[in-house]
Amino acid sequence: MAKRTDTQSPALHAADSHDLIRVHGARENNLKDVSIEIPKRRLTVFTGISGSGKSSLVFNTIAAESQRLINETYSAFVQGFMPTLARPEVDVLDGLTTVITVDQQRMGGDARSTVGTATDANAMLRILFSRLGQPHVGPPSAFAFNVASVRASGAITVERGARKAVKASFSRTGGMCPRCEGRGAVSDIDLSQLYDDSKSLNEGALTIPGYSMDGWYGRIFSGCGFFDPDKPIRKYTKKELHDLLHKEPTKIKVEGINLTYEGLIPKMQKSMLSKDIDALQPHVRAFVERAVVFTTCPDCDGTRLSEAARSSKIEGVSIADACAMQISDLAAWVRGLDEPSVAPLLGKLQHTLDSFAEIGLGYLSLERPSGTLSGGEAQRVKMIRHLGSSLTDVTYVFDEPTTGLHPHDIQRMNGLLLRLRDKGNTVLVVEHKPEVIAIADHIVDLGPGAGTAGGTVCFEGTVEGLRAGGTLTGRHFDDRAAVKEKVRTPTGTLEIRGATAHNLQGVDVDIPLGVLAVVTGVAGSGKSSLVHGSIPAGAGVVSVDQGAIRGSRRSNPATYTGLLDPIRKAFAKANGVKPALFSANSEGACPTCNGAGVIYTDLAMMAGVATTCEDCEGKRFDASVLEYHFGGRDISEVLAMPVAEAEEFFGAGEAHTPAAHRILHRLADVGLGYLSLGQPLTTLSGGERQRLKLATHMAEKGGVYVLDEPTAGLHLADVEHLLALLDRLVESGKSVIVVEHHQAVMAHADWIIDLGPGAGHDGGRIVFEGTPADLVAARSTLTGEHLAAYVGT
Repeated sequence: MAKRTDTQSPALHAADSHDLIRVHGARENNLKDVSIEIPKRRLTVFTGISGSGKSSLVFNTIAAESQRLINETYSAFVQGFMPTLARPEVDVLDGLTTVITVDQQRMGGDARSTVGTATDANAMLRILFSRLGQPHVGPPSAFAFNVASVRASGAITVERGARKAVKASFSRTGGMCPRCEGRGAVSDIDLSQLYDDSKSLNEGALTIPGYSMDGWYGRIFSGCGFFDPDKPIRKYTKKELHDLLHKEPTKIKVEGINLTYEGLIPKMQKSMLSKDIDALQPHVRAFVERAVVFTTCPDCDGTRLSEAARSSKIEGVSIADACAMQISDLAAWVRGLDEPSVAPLLGKLQHTLDSFAEIGLGYLSLERPSGTLSGGEAQRVKMIRHLGSSLTDVTYVFDEPTTGLHPHDIQRMNGLLLRLRDKGNTVLVVEHKPEVIAIADHIVDLGPGAGTAGGTVCFEGTVEGLRAGGTLTGRHFDDRAAVKEKVRTPTGTLEIRGATAHNLQGVDVDIPLGVLAVVTGVAGSGKSSLVHGSIPAGAGVVSVDQGAIRGSRRSNPATYTGLLDPIRKAFAKANGVKPALFSANSEGACPTCNGAGVIYTDLAMMAGVATTCEDCEGKRFDASVLEYHFGGRDISEVLAMPVAEAEEFFGAGEAHTPAAHRILHRLADVGLGYLSLGQPLTTLSGGERQRLKLATHMAEKGGVYVLDEPTAGLHLADVEHLLALLDRLVESGKSVIVVEHHQAVMAHADWIIDLGPGAGHDGGRIVFEGTPADLVAARSTLTGEHLAAYVGT
């Protein structure tokens, strides 16, 4: 082995002097000429209230510039297929390394995407079964539910001297269930939603949106000659009904014009069912949700796999059984396999499955559709592939990795962040939780306020320095809510009996009404299953979760809450023009970007990129529309306002608009005063989406409010604001049921229901019911221990 002959200290090497990421003059979004130096190979936490500029600095400046510089390393030919990324608004960015962003964006909602396919676990299992499965059914693709079996034969001509035809056959064995095409569910159409069989077509029997007898459809149905349009549908013969519903495309001639007739169901499949349901117009979406019923595929029983793939087993376990197991159980099964021929594969698979348990996701199964994961779960699944990575000296950027985690699980997450750092990586974390801030090597606190009141660095340094500093985060860092001495008396109870959704084990519980009730427990213990699965969102129940808001990337808080309607009408009335001009989705849209404000470039297998429209400079409106003013502002300036400023603007003076002011007051009430009215909904965090829904629902007459982790994404100072809002809801006669991990909310509750004791099949039982004071006194559960430590008893 070679020995070092130089005696020079390695620390004096020139290469070791580049140990800082230097940011000077950052002005992205609301940042005000921010200049900071971030130590490399350390854990840096960025904190500050929501809207203070954390994401603008970490994601839109540091991560964005790293990505732009990486793109520039590709050849000019490759760059020709990629959009030119704009350089962030910053004077100097020095010392950058490759950035890997691990955010809370929901994972692909593709019907065939599962936890197993999103990580490498499924691929490794397929190889394992192709080697060890008995009977042997084929290569790894034979166990893949997204690969169809194909067989083909024919002749190919090879031109070498004399022409020569060669017979060839081709076959590929896939594991896809042929009935459901690997989706695990088949769609069934409720025919009663397509037509009223007591009427004839001419009497308006069809109830499908857009299928009226007045236009071309009427001419096609009347002129095709396959059935009598004046006969009630219930009197049709079998052939006539088949032709109406299922007939394949057939050329016909109507009034001398060549047309194509096609049955209602194949036509609907192409025009409605093949599209993303969230992209459909609201009335079409409502129809599809009524008419299409999804049921478990009877052939594969929801496993997505063909019969052959399910027949091959290792020690009596098929790949479908393995994917259906809870991951912690699957890890134990893999550990029990002893086969030297695949030892390296078993070792890697074991490591991946253990990572799930380590990260607090051992309760998932590999077959779980990735679109059903919460934002926090999705981020932790993305972390798995980085934990085993051989890469070092890269920068990992995390967006609130503790979202949805019980205090018990936060300790594990801290360990993982420190492991990534100790491998020689720079770890940047945007976070509010004091438990994560406490382990930071370096802290950057942004503020002092949100939106235009933020965007400056209030503090840089260590945890001790933050505590001693006078910043908002420093002052609230050691805040501890006290357990209520006196709790409210319930006005009634909501009875749940024999709840068995997901992992619930026949749960019986009485949830008190007229009080603030908190449902808690470790991640995966069954909280959401109990609350959302057993309390139907129906009459008198307003259910507010963190799910994606239905709407396109054109949607924003103004359109979602209905705020844009009174604003448009006010502009139209003041200027004597029609309201449609003041909608970026209608006549007022910029013709270049069609009112989107950005040009979207789809990069196929890579993430798409948005670049600001050069004609309207992102304002979304045609230049002529911006000449109309109301209260001294044009429509783009109004949509750029934060909620707090807009509330003031529409509250008094010449721009006084009571209808708009009421909606803005509710938005400010839920802590969204910093949000711009025109910010795309797709850029909001899970917590912001939930609070936006809550503001919208507060105008409703519901008696029971069900909230799912409303503190997600909230700064320590904002949690007090939220607790005051929950108190106001209860005092106005509402019942509030909150699924929550935050100890301040638990301490403030009138009644706590704790699920557990563990996650997955180790949970699903009630381990405590009572007041917070009783839970702290008993310390009989994990939650009780953490709450007792939090309140300092």
